[in-house]
Amino acid sequence: MQSTPFEKNIGLMGLAILVVVSFGGLAQIVPLFFETEVTAPVEGLQPLDALALEGRDLYIRDGCHVCHTQMVRPFRAETERYGHYAVAGEFVNEHPFLWGSKRTGPDLGRVGGRYSDEWHRVHLQNPRDLVPESNMPAFPWLETSVLTGEGTATKMRALRRVGVPYTDEQIAGAKDAVAGHTELEALVIYLQQLGTVMKGKR
Repeated sequence: MQSTPFEKNIGLMGLAILVVVSFGGLAQIVPLFFETEVTAPVEGLQPLDALALEGRDLYIRDGCHVCHTQMVRPFRAETERYGHYAVAGEFVNEHPFLWGSKRTGPDLGRVGGRYSDEWHRVHLQNPRDLVPESNMPAFPWLETSVLTGEGTATKMRALRRVGVPYTDEQIAGAKDAVAGHTELEALVIYLQQLGTVMKGKR
């Protein structure tokens, strides 16, 4: 059987593979941009308020997302433990997404309202006070670090440019909403809203 030019030329073969894989990937990805199930927010979804937005940035800054993903997968073991599986419409305002399936600690996608504010405060300052076997590090500086709100409006304006529906009023009041609050308060506010938009949905 005679060999083809592709089999004799490794560069040409590599290029052909790249073209085929690219078209296959585009065929899977492009339609998602036009599906409302992926692009439209779920009912009741609101952008994070100024203090919760700062809390989210702290969640990223201190590496919480490395051990605690926010993606409940559609498996019975996960939905029974955490609640409704994650859907794209919950995260249309998220930049960047915090999805993932690597968990050193439990998934926090549905943690909002599960514990009291005080529980979160104690847990963040020293997790072993509540969970003796925990290997989570303590974050005591959160209680003493005070936010100024100087950059919050700038963040909200940037997010509005990529589609997050912040109003002029929300942006104008961002600094006052954040200034004087501790990092601990902001992070707890952020945690307490996680997954609440999906409460009661099955």
